Amino acid sequence: MGGGDLDPKHGKYMGPWGNFGSQTQKGIITYALSANRQKPFAGAARTAVFNTYRRCRAQFLYVVPPFAVAYMLMNWAIEKNEFYNSKEGRVTAPEESDEAVQGGVVRG
Repeated sequence: MGGGDLDPKHGKYMGPWGNFGSQTQKGIITYALSANRQKPFAGAARTAVFNTYRRCRAQFLYVVPPFAVAYMLMNWAIEKNEFYNSKEGRVTAPEESDEAVQGGVVRG
């Protein structure tokens, strides 16, 4: 296996992957369990719940404040638009109403 056949590129053949010409290791014990004896999803539901909670809690401050600011800004803009397009808004702020429409026809 780890013989001395020459490799034209590197000079010496080291052997296949996992056997690079070194001595075999001793004292390594390998255990295996049959596939039908394993429980691959043991505790998966419980782990998923707590892992999801932990991840959501870690991302809370990155997600919620921008959405809250965006919601408040959009709510303010909708209310302002509804006021400008109402009869009262046209009477109290005609110059602002014209800016809000920007040259469009305001119909009542």
